Amino acid sequence: METSKLRRHFAEGQVIPALPLALNEDRTWSPRYQRGLVRYYFDAGAGGLAVAVHSTQFEIRDPDHALFEPVLRLAAEETAALQKSMPRPFALIAGLCGRTSQAVAEAQLARELGYAAGLLSVAAWKTDAVSDIVAHCREVAEVLPIIGFYLQPAVGGRTLSYEFWRQFAEIPNVVAIKMAPFNRYQTIDVVRAVMESGRDDIALYTGNDDNILLDLLTPWEFNGRRRFIAGGLLGQFGVWTKRAVEILEEVKVARTRPQLDAEWLVRNTALTDANAVIFDAANAFHGCIPGIHEVLRRQGLLPSIHCLNPRETLSPGQAEEITRVTNAYPWLTDEDFVRQNRERWLE
Repeated sequence: METSKLRRHFAEGQVIPALPLALNEDRTWSPRYQRGLVRYYFDAGAGGLAVAVHSTQFEIRDPDHALFEPVLRLAAEETAALQKSMPRPFALIAGLCGRTSQAVAEAQLARELGYAAGLLSVAAWKTDAVSDIVAHCREVAEVLPIIGFYLQPAVGGRTLSYEFWRQFAEIPNVVAIKMAPFNRYQTIDVVRAVMESGRDDIALYTGNDDNILLDLLTPWEFNGRRRFIAGGLLGQFGVWTKRAVEILEEVKVARTRPQLDAEWLVRNTALTDANAVIFDAANAFHGCIPGIHEVLRRQGLLPSIHCLNPRETLSPGQAEEITRVTNAYPWLTDEDFVRQNRERWLE
C-alpha cells in the first residue's frame, strides 16, 4: 500500500487486531489455524493486522523456534489471496523490535514481504537518551513507514516524555502512533505532542485496553485544535473482532453528535471489565496471551491455548472469569459470526 493511501486508511479509523500465534497441543506451529485466524480478521472487517507483535509472542524470534519469517510470510500470502477475491484496503503491520541492527533487518524483511508499516517498539532502549532513541527510529523509518508505540512499563516498556514524542513526530515517515501506556497523563503527552507538531498526517490509535471506548470518543483539544483518536490497534481486538468493527462504526457516528449518550460510559466499563479478565490485569498481565487464546479456543479458532513459553498459562480462576464476562456482555461477542464461518476459514 502506498504511503499516501496508508495515511488516508489510518485516518479513516480502523480496527487492527494483533495476530495471536496458533500452536497445537504439542506446541508445534499450526499453519492451518494461523491461516484461519487471518481469514477471520479479514472477513470480520478489520482494517489491517499487526503481526509479530506481543500477542504473536516475541519468542518467535528465538532460533529454537525460528517462526518470525514463517509467520510474517503466511500472513502476507494469505492476505494477498484474500484480496484477490475481495479487494479492499487492508494494512499489514509488522512488529519491529530490538536495537537498530535488528529492527532494520526486521523492517527490510517486512518490506520484502509486502508489509505496509512497522510497529516500532523501543523497549530495548531502557536507559538511552531521547536523542539516541529518536535517531534509531529515524534509521528504521528509512526502510519502512513506522508506527510509534508507547508500551506500558508494566509489560516491558519505558516512560517516554512529551519531548520524545514531539521529536518523534518530526520524522517524515511516521504514519501513526499506538498509545498503550495505560496512563491518562502519558496518553495526553502523545496526543499533545502530535497536535502541537502540526502533523495532521500522523494517525492516533489507542492501545489503552483499560479505556478503549472513551479514548475513541474523546475530543482531544489543544491550542484551539481538535482531533479524535482514529481507531485501535489492540490485542483486545484479536477476539470478538466482528463486534469491535461494528462498535467502532457506532463510535464514528456518536462523534458527530452534539451530545454523547451516557450509555457509552456503561459500555466502556463493560469492555474494560472484559479486557481485565482476558488480559489478566489482576495478576500483572501474566495470563494475557493465554487469555486471548482461551477465548479463541472456545470459539474453535485455535487448537490450544499454549504459548511457546510453557510458563505462560492462565492464572487460577481466569477461565472462570472469562466465562463470567462472556455471559455478562453477550453484545461484545461475535459467536454467531464465527460459528457460521469457522469451517470455511479452517479449510
